[in-house]
Amino acid sequence: MKLLITGGAGFIGSNFVRYWAARRPEDQLVVLDALTYAGDRRSLAELESSGRVIFVHGDICDQPLVEATLNQHGIETVVHFAAESHNSLAILDPARFFRTNVLGTQSLCEAARRAGVARFHHISTCEVYGDLALDSDESFNEDSPYRPRTPYNASKAGADHVVRSYIETFGLPATITNCCNNYGPYQFPEKVIALFATRALEGQTLPLYASTKNRREWLHVEDHCRAIELVLTDGTVGETYNVGSGQEASIEQIADGVLKAAGRPESLKTIVPDRPGHDRRYLLDSTKLRTELGWEPTVRFESGLEATVDWYRDNRAWWEPLIGRSPVVEAGWASVPATARRA
Repeated sequence: MKLLITGGAGFIGSNFVRYWAARRPEDQLVVLDALTYAGDRRSLAELESSGRVIFVHGDICDQPLVEATLNQHGIETVVHFAAESHNSLAILDPARFFRTNVLGTQSLCEAARRAGVARFHHISTCEVYGDLALDSDESFNEDSPYRPRTPYNASKAGADHVVRSYIETFGLPATITNCCNNYGPYQFPEKVIALFATRALEGQTLPLYASTKNRREWLHVEDHCRAIELVLTDGTVGETYNVGSGQEASIEQIADGVLKAAGRPESLKTIVPDRPGHDRRYLLDSTKLRTELGWEPTVRFESGLEATVDWYRDNRAWWEPLIGRSPVVEAGWASVPATARRA
């Protein structure tokens, strides 16, 4: 099989490329990535140097480039990871998110339609559904209404709708997965677990949002890659599948786990103001994926978190050059008017 992986130099994308290359060495992999501040070609260096991966530097909004790449390499399957994904940055620069996530996805769908690809898979997020109360016993299933609350959430919701419109109108053979928060190796150190791990290893403070009891559902990136593989091989075209572990943790529990794994004191925890639109809780019902395709998560959060901290400890050469590259200072929300924050 010949695959195009968009955003393959990013966190989940690069993990998927390595996963697929190891599992299916006979397949040809082409990575298309714009190499924004959060993309790092070094994550693919070994595969590129061995000839297992062909790298194309480009933007998914450049439809002629995408279409030419699809045709040149005879691409049969597109796996679409490319996205702006940091909620905090979306507050500062929302247009950037709608351009890449909505218009870029439309450009990619159109190029895939014209090239006649056999399969298109779009990676989305649980955040399109909105949030849940902390004391709620509800979860989001594939039929839950979309209620995005932040520019990032809305841009991903828009991308999902674009893909569905191409399925219904043009017969694009596409599937969608909505996953919960991912963690693991090669994550840019602006997302919370990677941020906490790198700061803890340096003996620096860990900035916890004031709503320390807000919870997220956490999925190890390798379990996510396994889910995508199952959807590609056994999933039904036109369907959406939620990918959730059922393992929740608050920001304070994450900080405590990271500090323990790093051998650092709890005194490194510090409180910073909540960012505007800070969601309380997400939880996915992944029954469909589990019953129809037989997927189950294999990595427990506690052991996965410890292994992730160990990876950052052992791979300083990868993450140290990235420190300071993020355009967001998480402690800087105090200047945002209180009326913009959720009560």
